[in-house]
Amino acid sequence: MPETASSRNLYSLRERRKVRLRVRYLGEIDRMVLRTDLDWDKDVLPCTIDRDASFAEFEVELAHPFLYLKPCLRNSSGVRWAVGPNRLVVATLEEIPDVYPSFYDAEEGSITDVITLPSKILNRQHSLRVYLPPGYNENTCRTFPVMYMQDGRNLFFPDEAFMGQDWGVKDKLALLNGMTAIQQMMIVGIFSADRMQEYTSPGYENYGRSIVEEVKPYIDAHFRTRPEARATGVMGSSLGGVVSFYMGWQWPNVFGNVGSLSGTFTHKDNLVERVLHEQRRDVRFYIDTGWPGDNYEVGLAMAIALAQRGYRYGHDFLYFAYPNAEHSERDWGQRLHLPFQFFAGQPAVNSRLLEAAMARASH
Repeated sequence: MPETASSRNLYSLRERRKVRLRVRYLGEIDRMVLRTDLDWDKDVLPCTIDRDASFAEFEVELAHPFLYLKPCLRNSSGVRWAVGPNRLVVATLEEIPDVYPSFYDAEEGSITDVITLPSKILNRQHSLRVYLPPGYNENTCRTFPVMYMQDGRNLFFPDEAFMGQDWGVKDKLALLNGMTAIQQMMIVGIFSADRMQEYTSPGYENYGRSIVEEVKPYIDAHFRTRPEARATGVMGSSLGGVVSFYMGWQWPNVFGNVGSLSGTFTHKDNLVERVLHEQRRDVRFYIDTGWPGDNYEVGLAMAIALAQRGYRYGHDFLYFAYPNAEHSERDWGQRLHLPFQFFAGQPAVNSRLLEAAMARASH
C-alpha cells in the first residue's frame, strides 16, 4: 500500500475545491477505481465511464491544495494497484488531467537495443537508442512527446559513453516522473559520427536534413509519438548544442523546443547573426553554460540576442550560467532536469495551454 502524505495536515484551503481527472486505459475500464491519501483503503468510484474513449472520470473534493492517488483495478479478490509512484494532483488545476496507469508492465522505462537506419543524405548509417517511458508497452492509449538528443552514446550507459561518464537520462526521467514534475516523454539518442563535420557549418545542413527527412519519419512511423512541433524537441551539448540550435532555427515547423547546453556558438556558425537579423521563430530555447570557460561568453551573447529579438525570458527562452560547472558529461547530466522541466514541466505546459486557449478565444 502507498505511504500516506505525512505533511498533509500542514496545509489547508480556505474553501474546498473539487478536482476532476480522467484515467485512460485500454481494457478493464469498468473495473477502474481510485485510491487516495485521504484514505488509502477506500475506493473512489468513477462518476463517468466512457468505454468508447477508454476512460473513467473521477471527482474528489479537497480541503487541501494537493492529492496523492493511484488508479486501481477492482476484482473479486481485491484490488490491483497501478505500478510506479503515487500520482500528484494539485487543487489549483482547472484543466482535467489525464492519467495513464499501467498495472502489469515494469515500473521503470526501457531503452531499446541499438537501431540502425541507412541515410541516403549522409551516405552512412545512423545508430539510435530510444528511451520508452514506463507503461509504454501496456497502456497503448497514450502518445508521447519526443526529444531528439545528440551524442546518443553518452546518454544511457557508461560503457558506451565518453570517458565512461553518461548523462544518466533514464534515472533523471525516473526521478522527475516520481515527482509528477513533467509530462512523460520519449528520448531518441542519435549516435554521433564525425562531430566536427556534422555538428558545424556547413556540414550540419545535411545532417539536419537527415534527421528531419529520415530519422524523424522513421521514429513517428514505428513508435507512438506526438509528431507536431510543439511536442518535439532537439537537444545537445557543446557542438551538439550548436547543431541542435541550428535545427530548431532552420526547421521550426519540426522542432518546437531546443536545448543547447554549453553551446559552442560562433565557432563555425553564424547563428547569432541569424537570430539578430532573421524572422523570429516560434520555438522555445533553453541555453546554458558553466563558468569560467565552458563557452560562457558566447552562450551569454546568444541569450542576449534572443532577448533583443523579443523572446520572453521564462516563457520563450531560459538561460542559466552555472558557477564552477565544467565542460563535461557529468555536469550536463546533473542539470538536465532543468530543460526537461522548461519544455515539459507541469507549470510550463499549463501556462502554454492557457495562452493557446486565450488566443483562440480572442479570434
